[in-house]
Formats: sequence, C-alpha cells, structure tokens
Amino acid sequence: MKPHTDFVTWFRSVAPYINAFRGKTFVVAFGGEVVADGKFVELVHDLNLLASLGVRLVLVHGARPQIEARLNERRLQTIYVRGMRVTDAATLQCVKESIGRVRVEIEALLSMGLPNSPMANADIRVASGNFVTARPVGVIEGIDLMHTGEVRKMDIAAIRSRLEQGEVVLLSPLGYSPTGEIFNLTLENVAAEAAIALKAEKLVFLMDTAGIEKECPDSSEPPLLRELTVAEGKALLVKLANKTAKLSDDAQLYLPFAVRACEGGVSRVHLISRHVDGAMLQELFTHSGIGSMISEGPLQNLRKAGIEDVGGILQLIEPLEIDGTLVRRNRELLEMEIDRFVVVEHDGMIVGCAALYPFPDDNAGELACLTVHSDYRSAGCGDALLRNIETKVRSQGGKKLFVLTTRTAHWFVERGFVETDVGELPKAKQGLYNYQRRSKVFVKEI
Repeated sequence: MKPHTDFVTWFRSVAPYINAFRGKTFVVAFGGEVVADGKFVELVHDLNLLASLGVRLVLVHGARPQIEARLNERRLQTIYVRGMRVTDAATLQCVKESIGRVRVEIEALLSMGLPNSPMANADIRVASGNFVTARPVGVIEGIDLMHTGEVRKMDIAAIRSRLEQGEVVLLSPLGYSPTGEIFNLTLENVAAEAAIALKAEKLVFLMDTAGIEKECPDSSEPPLLRELTVAEGKALLVKLANKTAKLSDDAQLYLPFAVRACEGGVSRVHLISRHVDGAMLQELFTHSGIGSMISEGPLQNLRKAGIEDVGGILQLIEPLEIDGTLVRRNRELLEMEIDRFVVVEHDGMIVGCAALYPFPDDNAGELACLTVHSDYRSAGCGDALLRNIETKVRSQGGKKLFVLTTRTAHWFVERGFVETDVGELPKAKQGLYNYQRRSKVFVKEI
C-alpha cells in the first residue's frame, strides 16, 4: 500500500501548482550548449508536459558555442565588451548562419512525436518570426560594438496571438531595425524583455551551474541561495562589482537580468542547472525547488487566517492528526474557529499555522494547533508563530500562555515553557481535558 500512498501524496502536492500554472506564460531561456550537447531532447519532454498542462511557453535560445565554432572555422577573432560580442560584418554573417541552423534544429526537435515516452503523440506547434525590434548598443568603453544590439520593443500582440492558438513561440537572439538592419542580441536580454513585456509568471534560465552559490556555505545546509529578493540580488551585484563576492560566470551573466525582470513585473525568475534531467519540473513543482529563485519581495509572510485558508490548513495538519500528534479537526469546526488562527504563507502555500483560544477570566490563553510543514521547520516559522501568539495574549491583558502536547514537549521547554499539572489549567479547560490522550501541560509566564 505504501507506493500507492506515496503516489497519492505526491500527486496532491503538485496539484496546486498545476492549477496555478494553467493559462500562465513562462519564458524559458537556454544557451546553444543545450542543443550542442544533445540535451534538448530531454528538455522537449518537459516542455511538452508543461504545454499539455495549459502553460503558455515562450522559448529563447542562444547560439554562442555554434557561433564560436563558425568563427574558428573562418579564423575570425572576437572581442568581448562587458560580456557582449563586438559584431562586425564578417562576424554578423557567422552569427546569422549559426542562429539559423540552431533555430531549425530546435524546431525539428520540438516537432518530434516523442515515441516511447510519456508524451507520445503529443503535438507542439512552433511559431518563430521577426518579433523583436532592436537598436544598436553603440560605443562602450571606447569600442564600437557595431552590429551588436539590444531589444527596443517586442511585437507582443503577435506573440500573444500565437500563444492563444496553443503554439510555442521560439525567439532567437536576433533583432531587426525599422530600416532593415540585423542586430546580434544576447539571449538573456531577449528573455528578460520578453518576460517583462508579456507580464510572464515565470522566467527560467537554464545554466551550467546549479544556481547562485552561497559565499560561505554551511556543510549542514544546501550550498545554494534558494531564494533572493530583488534587494538581496542588487546587494550581491554591488559586492560583485566591489570584488567582495564571487559568483560563477553564468550567475554573473543572468543575475542582473533576473533582477531587471522582477523589477519589471515578472513574478518569479528561476536559475537552474541544465545538466540535471527534469530540473525544470523539480524547480517548478516542488516546495524546495532545485535552483535559485528571485522575487520582488519576500515570499514568506505571517498573517491572520481567512476562510480561504481552511483547505490549506487541513492539508497541513492532516499528517499530524493521523499520527496522533494533533487532535482531529473537521472542516466545519475549522471554518467556525478560523478567526482564532494565524498562518505562515510561503509563495501562496500555507506552511505553518497556530491558534489562540483566550481565557480572559484567568488572564490566560491556550496555544493550539501549532504546526509547520516539514520542509520549513528549520526556517524559524514555529518561533515566528509563537511570538505572534504571545503578542496577542499580551495585547488582550493575558499573563500566561499554556499548551497541551503529547509529542513536542522539548520544543516548548526550550522556549521557556514549564511543565505543570492539569489543576493549573483554567477551570473551563480542565473540564475539557482528555484523560485518554494524557497530554502534558506546559505554561509560560508572559
């Protein structure tokens, strides 16, 4: 039975994401290395799955290794300025040839029927074209970048029209001017501007490293910065400019555009490894993800619960009710008592909750149903909930807080609670005490 139970638990855990992502626009950016290494076939499976779930996809590809190979064949040298290639006429010819070949190869791979795969017979229609208007970058550090450009605007109406018809839009790192000139663009510039213009829900960069690495990783913690706000991202970029921080080449390349995208209205930007099969699915459909995520502000907040949170709270406390840690609460009771609850919400998901039952005649309050999702127990959610409840008790004139528990005694002792007996409970609570559960009673003077 356990495999079936695990499957049901897993399916329920991803269902909220499936519902939330349907009809949303994702921009996925990847370098030419993904095609050159033959890894794009694996990516096609995941893209096909996302499309089948109703996600609108805009793909932005690069072609740097292919361009480098073509330049080497012709013995042409390249100068880079701030990570951008100086594109003269000869280089532009190599750029056009390389990008054209990569685009055709991607379109061919997206057109596969994916035989012998979970997405067999799935059909992806691809739309590409002159969606990007560009302008020249100009002169930087005294060097004219010539045919190197940057995005001026996107033909958003045309892109949305294709997306509404169920097509996947493929953008190449080339832009066109109203006078017919062609400009060599960077994929990160195209991806960020497309995501901003489309008001995309997500922008995903596939990179060589796993994400943004911590400067001094603790051996007991993941080596990656899993979540960053725009402010934290900017602070990291300042440290990088001052040479007081180090980042991988890819992180240096993508982080500035991730920050710009978030400031421009993109909900989330994800930096993940292109080397991990299914990395995009792991990042998008799991609580902890697999890479680094950037957002405009903090994803986690503690707030008063509302009736719309009942389902999330029930899902959170169900495992602890099953193993006997918590007393069972049915939906009707929870709906009636929802005003007593506070919740910790992380990126739209309820990851913690607690309730306060006041006993004004005894200047006391009961802390009940303190629960934190297992993935967030090391993030201080429990302490934040406890502090919130203590503040509420004080504001109501209470002098002490008590709790009944069967499994978490040490956690409360470590936070100043002292064990006592049932006789110390408020009279009204003594009459409700369950002698079969034999919960231990702890009290804290506040």
